[in-house]
Amino acid sequence: MKLALALSTIAFCVFNFQFSKAQNIGIGTNTPHASAALDVTSTNSGLLPPRMTFAQRNAIANPAQGLIIYCTDCGNNGGEPQYFNGSVWLNLIGGYSKIPAIIDNIPSIAIGTQIWSSKNLDVATYRNGDPIPQVTDPVIWNNLTTGAWCWLNNDSATNGAIYGRLYNWYAVNDPRGLAPQGWHVPSDAEWNKLVKFIDPSGDTICQVCSQSATAGGAMKDASTNYWSPPNTGATNSSGFAGLPGGYRYYEGTFFGSGGYDGAWWGSTEANSDIAWYHSLTYNFADKHRFGIYKTAGLSVRVVKD
Repeated sequence: MKLALALSTIAFCVFNFQFSKAQNIGIGTNTPHASAALDVTSTNSGLLPPRMTFAQRNAIANPAQGLIIYCTDCGNNGGEPQYFNGSVWLNLIGGYSKIPAIIDNIPSIAIGTQIWSSKNLDVATYRNGDPIPQVTDPVIWNNLTTGAWCWLNNDSATNGAIYGRLYNWYAVNDPRGLAPQGWHVPSDAEWNKLVKFIDPSGDTICQVCSQSATAGGAMKDASTNYWSPPNTGATNSSGFAGLPGGYRYYEGTFFGSGGYDGAWWGSTEANSDIAWYHSLTYNFADKHRFGIYKTAGLSVRVVKD
């Protein structure tokens, strides 16, 4: 019995020694290719990488460069294989990886390395559940120094479901958080990153200006359902799907209804009275960056943390 155990132990050690010294390992073949550390050969089976959801993928701590997974809920076609290049997840042809169409109940789109909401924000409470007041009266709106929201033209039936709500900047900047958990209102730098991804020649140094003559077209919804003709340059090639939600000027009057303008807050202020916003228009393919009084009412998009 002791002799048999000894012989088995010796055989095990010899096997492991030979295995560890092998230059190549073959599965399904006795002649693995010299260039392959692992050569898997089959005519009726494939190589199956780990399958996981987008959330599970993002929970991987310190993924190794070259790590490969199959994301089961990324994109609209049942998922895709992805790999980590050391800084971002990409698909196997080197493009930016797809994401689920809905993340945290928010319609979403990957644009470069950022994940943006693809619809305007439509919440009536802060992140902690506190209500955000709806203010319809223009005089009261003009004198606000705290957060508030309204519908475009105070008309929820016509505009609510399509364009979301308009918020003043005090709601954007409220410490209770306007964006849902895991998201935030994009800073000026994040808006600039979006522009640069769409148009690498875009001017993100200028302030009150057209940052790009083409990025606006790539950000506008290309259908004829919302923007007024001619909806110049609209392709929505970025997936941003910008709509003409209009805006409420600081003194409480409404502008941009009828499919002419879309305007979105950034979280960055220009000074104590003015914050930066980002706009698209029906008759230009430009993407603009301007400043406006914080009492104005604009649409809001959010970015994943």
